[in-house]
Amino acid sequence: MSLKARLLAEIVAEGPLRVDDYMLRCLWDPLDGYYARRPALGPEGDFVTAPQVSQMFGELLGLWAVQTWIGLGRPAPFRLAEIGPGDGTLIADALRAARVAPDFLAAAELVLVEPSRPLRALQQHRLADAPLSPTWLDDATRLPSDQPVIVLANEVLDCLPARQFVRTESGWAERRVASTDTQDIAFVLYPAPSGFQPPCDAATGQVVEVSAAQEGFAAALAALLAEAGGAALLIDYGRDRPEPGDTLQAVRNHARRDPLAAPGEDDLTVWADFPGVLAAARFSGAETAGPVPQGVFLRRLGLDARAARLARAAPEEAGRLVHKVVRLADPAHMGTLFKAVALYAPGTPIPPGFEEP
Repeated sequence: MSLKARLLAEIVAEGPLRVDDYMLRCLWDPLDGYYARRPALGPEGDFVTAPQVSQMFGELLGLWAVQTWIGLGRPAPFRLAEIGPGDGTLIADALRAARVAPDFLAAAELVLVEPSRPLRALQQHRLADAPLSPTWLDDATRLPSDQPVIVLANEVLDCLPARQFVRTESGWAERRVASTDTQDIAFVLYPAPSGFQPPCDAATGQVVEVSAAQEGFAAALAALLAEAGGAALLIDYGRDRPEPGDTLQAVRNHARRDPLAAPGEDDLTVWADFPGVLAAARFSGAETAGPVPQGVFLRRLGLDARAARLARAAPEEAGRLVHKVVRLADPAHMGTLFKAVALYAPGTPIPPGFEEP
């Protein structure tokens, strides 16, 4: 029985699903969830992330980690953690760049937070020749607090589900996934919970999204940093101010699809709610910085200089490198929609890339 058929039977028996519950089931159902069973990353898969656009992205984040470690006073030992490592490209590039700082690598314990078994296999293969061997955890809340931690998390927040609420002429309603007369599933509106307070104003018919999962992730990470010390870098696409908008999307083979068409077969995401994430982090004891547009952030870290150096080493690749810089940093591509934020322990320096030049 397909995931869609099982969800339909559950809805008929128990009632409509909230959008966040539907999204969670589509991504992580143990039998048919997208990430649990069939993640497809890269040019030949369903979507491309920044580390797959160019090695420069991961290299710059590796150097960011080194500079952050130096700013923290070169703690030894410490944990270098990536949450949601995908196919392992980012951390492999980061570790290669970090070879310029042998003391950093000598002090680091590499931890990858990855619940997907298929992706763990890809990461293990990618890191076969890396200078550090990882250990894996299923959940970021299991990161120990007995030593400082430096965290990288690229395109993690967008995988954390959100509830959706719609402003109607009679007040707020919650969007849910219900069964239809034709034995299919469709969005319907239910009365919003009593006392619901929207994060922003909206016109009739507009959607606002609220993600307890994103805020909970930030709160747990902030509490870890406040206790253990360290810093975290989160990069994702999303909003930098409270505003309405339906951002739920399904992607397969680099094309958008109906989010209800094929549960478990498509990647489902929502935009990162950076205002909610940063507020939750501050409430849980961390300092915060950003959001900074990805293009600005990468250029502050030296994207153009890194591209020029690679072009000098391989002049035949100069044109391709220019194209990759444009994809990563230009506002018409990933440069503005994608943003970077930092969480860091109180009393420690603001991480690189977040201070005004």
